[in-house]
Amino acid sequence: MGTIAENIKMIEDEKAEACRRVGRDPSEVLLCAVTKTHPAEMINEAIEAGVTDIGENKVQEILDKYDHVNKVRWHMIGHLQTNKVKYIIDKVCMIHSVDSLHLAKEIDRRAEQHGITMDILIEVNTAQDEHKFGVAPEDTEALIKQILEECPSVRIRGLMTIAPYREDPEDVRPYFRRTKQLYDELAEKIDSPHLDFKYLSMGMSNDRVIAEEEGSTIVRVGSAIFGARDYSKH
Repeated sequence: MGTIAENIKMIEDEKAEACRRVGRDPSEVLLCAVTKTHPAEMINEAIEAGVTDIGENKVQEILDKYDHVNKVRWHMIGHLQTNKVKYIIDKVCMIHSVDSLHLAKEIDRRAEQHGITMDILIEVNTAQDEHKFGVAPEDTEALIKQILEECPSVRIRGLMTIAPYREDPEDVRPYFRRTKQLYDELAEKIDSPHLDFKYLSMGMSNDRVIAEEEGSTIVRVGSAIFGARDYSKH
């Protein structure tokens, strides 16, 4: 592993190469640095190296770090319990992990209280993995329509998925491809002022290059930037 700045440069170079291979503009893909278990000093180092967006998996970590981190856009990327929405509604720019009407309604309620519209992504369990959160691909359209009908203070910006871990990242390509197909279908099919598909959040440290080739517009990268996580502190 190099320094944080060197790692970010390597990730950006690999992204540019992946996009070139498939005829995409690398600027279409946002690097969201995943900062779970990493301290504010390391996050600030990444921001100084050009990171504009960071993703946290846990509400408590956002609250612990929020005042110690330089100006940056925060994303909630982990599973979110409805009783914790109120703590982050005014702190994050987007919630990636919405997979139920129940959660969307709570986000909507809290957003309305703050006079804001919250951007969300619908988390799709494309691999149908029972150990992961997310709505089944075939139920995604119905969920989106329910949210659009009942949640005026949220705006649906696209989809998110987490591919199963595979030793060879090439093995997850079909999941990314299927999610991109679903994204394209829904963007074409559903017309609403509260739906503006711009983001397809897929790809992590291990499989980000495959995701970039398959149409991802946000990659969520932690260990490739910061190194292995230190769970002993948690």
